[in-house]
Amino acid sequence: MSRPGVAAVLSFFIPGVGQIYNGDWLRALFWLIVTPGFWLGTGGLLGWICHFVAAWTAWQRAQSKDPRLVLPL
Repeated sequence: MSRPGVAAVLSFFIPGVGQIYNGDWLRALFWLIVTPGFWLGTGGLLGWICHFVAAWTAWQRAQSKDPRLVLPL
């Protein structure tokens, strides 16, 4: 069972590691490839955005995998 906070922190520091923690291997591969591309391709400008988005998606996926954490609408 994944913990959303752990997944988000892992993915913030190294985008893709939080996805690996969640068991989402293809998403992890995506972030591990795309983030360095954005860092190098934009001179660091969009690299930070990838870090935040990767952390957010890792948190969401971990939360959706644990039915106790999903809030009813």
